Amino acid sequence: MITIGLTTWTEHPALIGGEDRPVTLPEYAGNFPVVELDTPFYGIPRESTVAKWQAAVPDGFQYILKANQVMTHHDDRKEPVDEIARNMAFDEFRQAIRPLVRAKQLQTVLFQFPPYFNRTTANIQYLRDVRVLMGNLPVAVEFRSPSWFETPEMTADVMQYLQSLRFTNVITDEPHNLNNGIPLVETVTTPDLAVVRLHGRNAEGWFNQGQNWRKTRTLYHYQEAELQELADLTNRLATSAKSVCVIFNNNSGRDAAPNAQRLQEILGLHWQNLAPQQLDLF
Repeated sequence: MITIGLTTWTEHPALIGGEDRPVTLPEYAGNFPVVELDTPFYGIPRESTVAKWQAAVPDGFQYILKANQVMTHHDDRKEPVDEIARNMAFDEFRQAIRPLVRAKQLQTVLFQFPPYFNRTTANIQYLRDVRVLMGNLPVAVEFRSPSWFETPEMTADVMQYLQSLRFTNVITDEPHNLNNGIPLVETVTTPDLAVVRLHGRNAEGWFNQGQNWRKTRTLYHYQEAELQELADLTNRLATSAKSVCVIFNNNSGRDAAPNAQRLQEILGLHWQNLAPQQLDLF
């Protein structure tokens, strides 16, 4: 199965005819069968909140939830969190997502590590700790430090390590160089799922972390030839993984939804588990 989704559900006016208002979750679920949420990264939601998310979508709709920033060491450059507090965050997170786990609507938990989460002995061990703390829950890992991909041999070793931990390697499309960003590594490390995250190819906005960096780093519209290439990538991954999920994050200019809809057309996808779309009968 191949699914396509976007980051968050509110910021995609193309899904509601360009209207200038937030998109509702049911409206989003009428267009795509999966969504990625970064809300838990900033604060672990209550279990009741997650239950409302779960109840608002059709059976089979899937969620990718970002792990909380405490769980991904985004605190390393601030005041470090002690082990007890970090373990508590894992406990709270696992409890919060129980409604999705029970309904089999948790596709994976995304551990997006910061650029300063380098390939060190301590961080290699931490990945093993993550597997222990997450139990049997599905986990996807996205590195931002090129230190994990310095040579083809090292990349292969890292992928093998992720495979041993049953972690899905997130295949990313983003600007990269020797010091920043990571290359696209077309490798399936878990047989049940491959995840592709598309951040765009705006190198100027990605590398220049100025005042408007967060607003411009994903300012990119994939062209037709690029989408055709991504369709080929998706089809290749589908030969090795039972499910392939493509997430568009290139939304600074509201390009994610139109790009995702075009990729759906190229791949000829028709999902059966979408929410009913309201029709104007008059």
